[in-house]
Amino acid sequence: MRLGHKSSAYAALVASAAAAIAACASSPPKSLEQERAGAAESMRSELGATDEILATTVYSELNANPTYYFRHVDVTVDNGVVHLSGYVWSTDAIYAARKIAGNVPGITGVMTNQLELERNGRDAGPAR
Repeated sequence: MRLGHKSSAYAALVASAAAAIAACASSPPKSLEQERAGAAESMRSELGATDEILATTVYSELNANPTYYFRHVDVTVDNGVVHLSGYVWSTDAIYAARKIAGNVPGITGVMTNQLELERNGRDAGPAR
């Protein structure tokens, strides 16, 4: 009887160890396509977060400018390229907006083709 007790205890120990190993086993390896899709999604989310941070920074820098009024300028960033749209009151403000946005670290280009002069604005210097 005593021998049977040891063998059943040993069997129980082996069974619990096997169950613990099975519970800790990793998931099956991913295919190369699944890994690439996961990496691409991760990169998109990181770029999206980075672009959002850059857009917020550019918007803050524009609105901190004491000379020009940039409250009607919308800022979007796509892969490091700033797109400015909306209205300003002078051509000097357009050039200033380009310079301010381009000086933000991480910005690789500035597009102002959607930035327009306000029709009732003055084009004789900085808006005050």
